[in-house]
Amino acid sequence: MIPRTLVATAAIPNGPEMRLYRRGEDHMILLERDELMSTRMSGSEEALATLTAERLGARPKQRWLIGGYGMGFTLRAALRVLPKDASVTVAELVPEIIDWARGPMAELTAGGLDDPRTTIHNGDVADAIRAGGWDAILLDVDNGPDALVRAQNQWLYEPAGLAVAKAALKPGGLLAIWSAFPDAKFTKTLASSGFRVEEQVVRARSNGKGPRHHIWFAKAR
Repeated sequence: MIPRTLVATAAIPNGPEMRLYRRGEDHMILLERDELMSTRMSGSEEALATLTAERLGARPKQRWLIGGYGMGFTLRAALRVLPKDASVTVAELVPEIIDWARGPMAELTAGGLDDPRTTIHNGDVADAIRAGGWDAILLDVDNGPDALVRAQNQWLYEPAGLAVAKAALKPGGLLAIWSAFPDAKFTKTLASSGFRVEEQVVRARSNGKGPRHHIWFAKAR
């Protein structure tokens, strides 16, 4: 077996350390012992963008917010399906993640960071949400609504945070949240926060295989 090599580390503000590893041609990002993402599994992160675009349809001058960058799978998928008059803001709290995208993982970036439709917000996604005026807010900043990556993110999945997200959406806009697992309690929280909720199970790999991941699509009632 090809050994795993540590490439770089980064500290999450008020959180634990993230580590970037490489094994052969594959990269993976770990949070302590938990693998957050890997180049071997990009399908569900891509589906987060493509399924959102399908549900929004042909809205002019769409403004999307993606939190966070990760390995760029969601951003690249969004840019493939969005028209040229769209714009995508990516909120990334850990600046080293963008450095890794331009450095050791540059081959994966596929020009997404340099696309004229892309803006990088170096900071908390909550601040970007509050700016408002979004057609779509796509959240993949944790492994799900239990705020694994950063305890402060828990607010995003609670009624107060969901109310802010709801107010930040344009009429007919969509809140989409990625998770590694289902969560019936969170589904009820979304519904009680004034959203019409749709849930979809998606496979982790682009070939339709791998673990089952979960996406909530929430539209204001």
